[in-house]
Amino acid sequence: MSRAVLSIGSNVGDSRAHLQSVVDALGSRVVGVSGLYATAPWGGVEQQDFLNAVVIAEDSDFDCRQWLRFGQELEAAADRVRVERWGPRTLDVDVITCDDVRSDDPTLTLPHPRAHERAFVLVPWLDVDPDAQLFVGDGPQRVDALLAASSADERAGVRRSHLALRPAS
Repeated sequence: MSRAVLSIGSNVGDSRAHLQSVVDALGSRVVGVSGLYATAPWGGVEQQDFLNAVVIAEDSDFDCRQWLRFGQELEAAADRVRVERWGPRTLDVDVITCDDVRSDDPTLTLPHPRAHERAFVLVPWLDVDPDAQLFVGDGPQRVDALLAASSADERAGVRRSHLALRPAS
């Protein structure tokens, strides 16, 4: 069984609908989905806030590259255009972890190289898996400890939304 932690985000168009499209496409593969969080943009590009969530999914027929391809297909279906790094987007699907795979491949770096720095990943991940761990540096670290070690400004930029995603049916 392949298990992936996916971070999803959107700040163009109907962001909630774009994120819901991921949950809908995953269907019965969804193990858990976090609440929705309004988050300040990351990376210094002037733009509106994002809606972010984390989805944990399992599929015995997928490997890590297939999770990546699946996410890219969903981004394409949402008319994602890659114009500017860290710029606005209709849909962003990042594979944060996949099984216990560690990879330095530039196409699929696992775990996601900056996940441990991003409260917009860590906060919703803890919604779904309070005991989550992320391999950072020399070994696994608790996600709650990584979040606690992040700056107050980084944590304050992640606010629980009144919006929600419907679970997979």
